[in-house]
Amino acid sequence: MTYKFRIGLRPQWVLEGDAEHPPQALHDMLALLSAIDATGNIAGACRACSLSYRHAWGVLRRFEALFGTPLLITNRRQGTKLSPFAQRLLWANRRIEARLMPTLESQASELQEELEKLLPETMPHLRLHASHGFAVEALMQHMSGRQSGLELRYRTAIEALAALERNECDLAGFQVPSGAFEGPILARYAQWLSPDDYLLIHLAVRNTGLFVMPGNPKHIRGMADLARPDVRFVNRQIGSSTRYLVGLMLEEAGVSISEVQGYETNEFTHMAIAAHIASGMADTGVGVETAAWRFGLDFIPLVLERYFFAIRRESLDTPAMQDLLGIMRGREYLSYVRQLVGYDTTNTGQLQTLHEAFGR
Repeated sequence: MTYKFRIGLRPQWVLEGDAEHPPQALHDMLALLSAIDATGNIAGACRACSLSYRHAWGVLRRFEALFGTPLLITNRRQGTKLSPFAQRLLWANRRIEARLMPTLESQASELQEELEKLLPETMPHLRLHASHGFAVEALMQHMSGRQSGLELRYRTAIEALAALERNECDLAGFQVPSGAFEGPILARYAQWLSPDDYLLIHLAVRNTGLFVMPGNPKHIRGMADLARPDVRFVNRQIGSSTRYLVGLMLEEAGVSISEVQGYETNEFTHMAIAAHIASGMADTGVGVETAAWRFGLDFIPLVLERYFFAIRRESLDTPAMQDLLGIMRGREYLSYVRQLVGYDTTNTGQLQTLHEAFGR
């Protein structure tokens, strides 16, 4: 049986109240601000949010009173735009969502699995441990509602491969840069990738590079510019493969990590890196091109990364794994991933041995 419910978790802002004033949820206000930012006027925002004009103004006035500052600036010739305070609220919300959503998605997947185990006629789902990526997100969406479902835990590549070794998952996602950095990255994974035990499923090739503000006002050209005192960097979390790649690229550029302002500032996803920069908190960071595009940032390509799922050889012929491969090779999934900026699906769904993938 396929169960139609799907667990979802979302972050929510609340203004804490006191004895006289109950807590105030900011969801409607933030959605309205986002719509005003996108449409440039309140009427368009009301249509986008399915709110009456009167109700929308009521929401805005209530929170302007709570905050003690205007949320909108209205100009007859230029329409309506957000005040600096409202812009900061909106960017903070975007950073929070980019930072928390992968964790919440992982928790929701775990909760879904726990609940479905208590229901009749359930089949065990494939367990995927993987670092965050847009093609992985898309795969979860396309597997949703299928009897052979997919349970997701977002992990670093090393955590995922170690979990596969301990038989705590069925697929482990990891990425490997092409070119000079392939060898050092593979050396990190070597103890968990036995050629006799594992096969690889090719997911996609993605373009990884530096995010910079539109127009590149700091004139950043490459990793060597991270040594400049006027450039603020935002890094990925300790243990992530992207952070390790950053260290390799800095070493190649002759830059010490002690020279990089913000090297110890961490974010957990590509989208969080992009949100951090787009909100003005840093000048650059490393991630996949899709995230830069979604936040309107400019992108400086540095390296192509191949993303794989490692699986145990004996799991290949199971019905659940064959169903997953069918989804990955299907027109609907491939069409979706092809639309992701910076992604290449030429070999998506292809099975490879470690020797075929890396020649070793």
